[in-house]
Amino acid sequence: MEPFFNTGTMSHHLISVAEASRLVAQYAPLGGWEWVELRHALGRVTAQSVASDIDSPPHDKTIVDGFAIRAEDLSNGVGELEVIETVMAGMWPNRMLQAGQATRIMTGAPLPIGADAVVMVERTTSVVGDEQSRVRIDDSTLRVGQNVVRRGAAMRVGDKVIAARRCLRSLEIGLLAEVGRETVKVCWRPTVAVLSTGNELVPHQDVPRAGQIRNSNGPMLAAAVHRAGGVARELPIGPDDPTKLAALIRDGLDADMLLISGGVSAGDLDLTPGILRELGVVEIFHKVQLKPGKPLWFGVLRGERDKLVFGLPGNPVSSLVCFLLFVRPAIRRYLGEIDVEPRRQRAVLSAPYRQRGPRAAYVPSKCEWNNDGLQVRPLSSQGSGDLRAMIDANALAHFPPGDQDYAAGASIEILPLDDA
Repeated sequence: MEPFFNTGTMSHHLISVAEASRLVAQYAPLGGWEWVELRHALGRVTAQSVASDIDSPPHDKTIVDGFAIRAEDLSNGVGELEVIETVMAGMWPNRMLQAGQATRIMTGAPLPIGADAVVMVERTTSVVGDEQSRVRIDDSTLRVGQNVVRRGAAMRVGDKVIAARRCLRSLEIGLLAEVGRETVKVCWRPTVAVLSTGNELVPHQDVPRAGQIRNSNGPMLAAAVHRAGGVARELPIGPDDPTKLAALIRDGLDADMLLISGGVSAGDLDLTPGILRELGVVEIFHKVQLKPGKPLWFGVLRGERDKLVFGLPGNPVSSLVCFLLFVRPAIRRYLGEIDVEPRRQRAVLSAPYRQRGPRAAYVPSKCEWNNDGLQVRPLSSQGSGDLRAMIDANALAHFPPGDQDYAAGASIEILPLDDA
């Protein structure tokens, strides 16, 4: 597969967000698979479909407390029957129903042979003063099959109950337990190396001196990788020194993916693209019609299994926006998911917004439901370095490229930040 750009001879030009997403998906590999215990399978993606080894329910059962009867023994749902036994959930009926008989039965218990309906206890009265246990029934709605779930109604032996490439939630874990799975075949979790670069950075636990800032991108991106389902490996901070930076990047290329924040713009110390080229990483694109996130760099180290490299902008908001739009889908594809694109929905602007410039904007915003539906309000900030403003956001408001004034009440597209 040829790279999108001939990196040695062609000047960079901006590509659209849609084209960048297409190229990332084109190069993102599907991962391998492994077996994991069911208790560790939450959030993983199935590598194969799963079939049931049982009928569910395993027998005809009642869904109410009441009396199992033969509908033909009652006239218009009214009559008096002999009670021959009581069956609780977990028990098995000992006696078959004959004409004129009923079995007292509790929710979930199996139906006795001969029964074809269950009358709920609220429609019955015990007969007092008789040596035999009897019940009087008055249920004008009685019909065959009433309050009964038949064997195999939910699933039969051999039914496919969970498809391949499905992300396992707590619901699926419960269903896998119901069909007796101790282990599940799931797709690998990719290892993702995270490298933050810049002479100005110090570890987040240090007190910065003059001219320094704490490294917030590393912990943020490592957490985002974990949230996306990958295994993050945070590397030491990369200084703006070609030799030391190359050594760290070479180390990061041992992972399935490498995320580098900073050093991909156009400054004198933006060394990352050149080092990656020297290490054999093929540039696919550099710079996207995106605000924030224009400097995004993407490349591939070819091999038995291609390794993806993302050069993310150094500003934290830009870095996170690029992660959500491009890196997270690549991780989810590696994990085996098919539908990996960010979830989008519509919302109504609660205040006017002015969009300017040739780049698509993804603006940190606050969404809230009211009587008029989902409302969205872009948040004010001090730019793409203002991570504090992002804390109040629960969505990114999307404004397409071009100059346009959006009035309050306009419907726009948003990306919920549920997965940030």
